[in-house]
Amino acid sequence: MWQSVLDRMLRSFLRHGALTIRYPDGRIVQYGSGEGPCVAIRDDATLRRIALDPQLAVGEAYMDGTLTIDGDDLHGFLETAVRNTAAPDPARWYRLREAAGSVVSPLRQLNGLRRSRANVAHHYDLTPALYDLFLDADKQYSCAYFRDPGNTLEKAQSDKKHHIARKLCIQPGMRVLDIGCGWGGMALTLARDYGAKVVGITLSEEQLAIARTRAHRAGLAGQVEFRLQDYRNVSESFDRVVSVGMFEHVGRPNYGAYFRVVRDRLTEDGIALIHTIGHAAPSAPSNAWIRKHIFPGGHVPSMSEVTPAIERTGLRVADIECWRLHYAMTLRHWFDRFTARAAEAQAIHDARFVRMWKFYLAACEATFRCGRNDVWQFQLSRRTDAAPITRDYLYGPQPGA
Repeated sequence: MWQSVLDRMLRSFLRHGALTIRYPDGRIVQYGSGEGPCVAIRDDATLRRIALDPQLAVGEAYMDGTLTIDGDDLHGFLETAVRNTAAPDPARWYRLREAAGSVVSPLRQLNGLRRSRANVAHHYDLTPALYDLFLDADKQYSCAYFRDPGNTLEKAQSDKKHHIARKLCIQPGMRVLDIGCGWGGMALTLARDYGAKVVGITLSEEQLAIARTRAHRAGLAGQVEFRLQDYRNVSESFDRVVSVGMFEHVGRPNYGAYFRVVRDRLTEDGIALIHTIGHAAPSAPSNAWIRKHIFPGGHVPSMSEVTPAIERTGLRVADIECWRLHYAMTLRHWFDRFTARAAEAQAIHDARFVRMWKFYLAACEATFRCGRNDVWQFQLSRRTDAAPITRDYLYGPQPGA
């Protein structure tokens, strides 16, 4: 029965590219046209779970080893899947599932103070050594900026930080709030290279400890303060507010509160820079597998969800920049680095975790390379004249060049 159900689902789903399935009974069926990855489903229980909830079950079956891909061609498999989900004419059953998910999606994003802390701990309080396997030395865990596609990850991450600093128009002595400061790289750069006084806030105890240690070792402890604090509990005023890769964790029901905090924390002539993944299509529910295993409570916003929340606060949108494909390139660097050190990752966790992390990195890359995800940077201000009125100031020599 379930083989027949999945067969019908795939025949309507595969409109772009091709996919071959080896079913548990030995039957081999090709869907779509041309050549594509070959996937083996090992048992009937996996077959049933995929037919009932493909978005969640495919990733879990890969983690469990009950779904395998010839040559472990994760990228080919996931790019084929994403092309078909992102197409303007996805299968009817897929549209219905998305519609049903949209009804309950806001409830999954009610990220109050306690839930926000738990969501962050789920991902960012993993063993710190894990992130050392694939991140750059500065531990930048967000989209890099590839001024040249051939640049190293280290160069692209450095260029990202300086590009953001220029949009903030940082001057020595300015007070900066870094919302979601991670392991401290952005805050330390603004302090060391631009003379800013930075308060970085995070909900991750692991990130906090590392950021504080880094500030001490860099001799910047008197210039940078790191706190375990929710953005809603900050009370001071700042000349600049920066937030890189954190807005995806806010949750749509909290967008109004988030941008009110940005407005209220900014001085009258202040500037904010919000760097976030964005969904270049109408709002869609978060992926069930990503939500369960990687980023609980997360949501990738559509432009139509973000801009009304900004407008209601009275903040001005001084600039919006869209980075296309930069995150796909970043994620490929991370995937290659992680895969090269998979044995070390397995020693830290286990083989199932390694497969989960590979699936996560490859799936996210597919959404930026073949799907509807981009990265957006919102430059916001309270005053019309707070930021330069052209982009010419962004493209001179980098600091120290």
